[in-house]
Amino acid sequence: MKKRDVQIGRLAFRMEGANWVAYYAQQGTMKDAIFLGAILLKHVDRPDRKKQFQDLMREFADTCEELFGARPSWRDPIAAPEHERSSNA
Repeated sequence: MKKRDVQIGRLAFRMEGANWVAYYAQQGTMKDAIFLGAILLKHVDRPDRKKQFQDLMREFADTCEELFGARPSWRDPIAAPEHERSSNA
C-alpha cells in the first residue's frame, strides 16, 4: 500500500522591509508561524541566489524528519493569498 501525501504545513517566504524572510506556517494562516531565517533582499537579486536561499530554508526538512520520522517533500511554489502578501511588514 502506497502512503498518501498529506500537506501539514507550508514554507512561506515574505518580503519584510529590506529582508526576504522564511517561515514554516500552517495551511491558510500565518498565525503562530515559525521563523526559519532571513536574508537581505539585495543578496537574492539573482535567480541562482534566490534558489540557494530557498534550498537552505527547505533544509528545515531535517528537523521535521528528526521530530516526526518522515521527511517532507516540496511541491511547486504557489502564490500567497492577497491578505498574506506584504512588501513592507
